[in-house]
Amino acid sequence: MTASIGGADMPVVITLLNSYSGWALCAEGFILDQPLLTVVGALIGSSGAFLTKIMCDGMNRSLTNVILGGFGTSSGAVQTQEGLVHTEIDVAGTVAALKDSDSVCIVPGYGLAVAQAQGAVAAIAKQLTDAGKTVSFAVHPVAGRMPGQLNVLLAEAGVPYDIVYEMEEINEEMDNVDVTMVIGANDTVNSAAEDDPNSQIAGMPVIQVWKSKHVVFMKRSMASGYAGVDNPVFYKENTDMLLGNAADTCEQIKQGLAAK
Repeated sequence: MTASIGGADMPVVITLLNSYSGWALCAEGFILDQPLLTVVGALIGSSGAFLTKIMCDGMNRSLTNVILGGFGTSSGAVQTQEGLVHTEIDVAGTVAALKDSDSVCIVPGYGLAVAQAQGAVAAIAKQLTDAGKTVSFAVHPVAGRMPGQLNVLLAEAGVPYDIVYEMEEINEEMDNVDVTMVIGANDTVNSAAEDDPNSQIAGMPVIQVWKSKHVVFMKRSMASGYAGVDNPVFYKENTDMLLGNAADTCEQIKQGLAAK
């Protein structure tokens, strides 16, 4: 069943398989006449089913499309498209842009979780807030490996809940943001989902980071995300790429902001 499913859809499959295991346990409870197994199995099965639906809704795709949509397609990550040129920025330039801004939006993705950079990011947010900047976090419904993963990481790092916004809320304010820092996110901020009807992620709701005045993309490389789709936002005039390990880069930005 999972042969045609790419990395971006695997979390959906995991929750679906969890649901299956719950219903199997429920059936086993009926067969063995064990009410406890039946109840626990029903809870696991229903929670897995609910979570699967939430993730499919977050990607604007049906479960059938997730499971069967990859048959007959090629796999592999997409690199920078030929003829498209991106611009890069260093840590010093990023620090200067943050200091000159009035409002900053931070968009975390799975890369932040992998790099375990949430502590440094929370410190950066506090430094900017103390400097009088308006700071917000934008979290996509399916960011990370499971819904809510990034919310949990930010909460553990001490980020105030009232500055963490859902996708629909932050998209309404993105035109007023001076600097958007995208940390380890890719497919969830890909403008091709809205602009390219032939894209593999067409129709997927995304955070419209490209509408802010300046976008700083923090990634390890220019490779595509798990969906294997190149991101046109990389090459927009208001986007700069800050390539490198997110944990190291965020730590350097924190130190740069602390320097007088």
